[in-house]
Order: sequence, then structure tokens, then C-alpha cells
Amino acid sequence: MKIKATQIRKGMILIYNGELHVVTAMQHFTPGKGQAGVQTKMKNLKTGNNAENRFRSDENVEKANLETRKMEYLYDDGDSLYFMDHETFEQIPISKELLGDSLYYLLPNAECDVVFFEEKAIGVELPATVDLKIVETQPYLKTATVTSSYKPAKLETGATIQVPQFIEEGQMVRVDTRDGKYLERAK
Repeated sequence: MKIKATQIRKGMILIYNGELHVVTAMQHFTPGKGQAGVQTKMKNLKTGNNAENRFRSDENVEKANLETRKMEYLYDDGDSLYFMDHETFEQIPISKELLGDSLYYLLPNAECDVVFFEEKAIGVELPATVDLKIVETQPYLKTATVTSSYKPAKLETGATIQVPQFIEEGQMVRVDTRDGKYLERAK
């Protein structure tokens, strides 16, 4: 699907030079003389290479036609994560490299959206928040102020996040999957 360069947004997946690229940053620019345009930073989904590209405002770019399916995360075999389609019960492997830091917010049986391009899985969209258990953190310091003091805490998935002083080992916390930040205690 063709779109104008001015419609490019962060997170969008484009077909550029015949390969899929995700837009990691974009900025409109208007030079003093000449035509306005869009400056983008894009990451090639196949090679992982980053590149900066400029498009004129009237230039057309190709947005990838993606399909999303609800799937359940099953297990990790070391190199890949396996997901199951609830309708067909088909299991598909997705490379850990493709998920990046997202794998720190996945627990077995978690529901998520798997993104496909031409019947090939190219990514996983996690829920905005997940509830995870704290497995290791420092004890509560009574002298620390509640509002400004944070400490590192290790989650059951292996990720380390910053949490307020009153959070203790064994507690469940809600984490924002987009930036890996503590939001609140989970019930």
C-alpha cells in the first residue's frame, strides 16, 4: 500500500529497497529554501542494520501489508520461542533475535499478537502491561523516601527493573512492556 512520506509514523513497517524496515524515529523538516520532507531512522528487519533516509513530502513510500494473529506463547527451546495459533493449533517458531528485549516480558501461556508478512512471522506485539514476580531485590530501607528512591529488582523472566523501596521479593508488579518501567503493584 502506497502512502505519502508525510504519513510515516514511528513503529510503522515499510518496504524500502525491497526489504522490510521498521521506522524507529522520524522528523518533519522544512528547509529555508527547497521542498519540505521527512527524515527517518529505520532498522532493517532482516539484517538488523540501521539507516537514515530522507523522503520528499510528495514522495510515495510503500507500507507493508501485515496480518496479525492472536497466539499463545508456549515454550523456549534455546534458539527460538514457540507460539500456537488457537484456531489451527499450528505451532510456529520465532527467533529470539527477532523479539529482542520483548522476550523479558513473556511467560508461558501468555496471549500476544504475532505479526505476519507474506505468511512469515516477523514480530510479536505484547500487551501494553504484564504482571511479573520479583525474585530478587534489596530489603526495604526505612530511611529511604518513598517518592524519590528506587532500587533494582530482578523479575522471574530475568529482566532487571527499577522499583520503589517498598517493593519486596515475592511481590507481583505491573510492568510497561514498551519501556520496561515499573507501573504499580499487581494484585
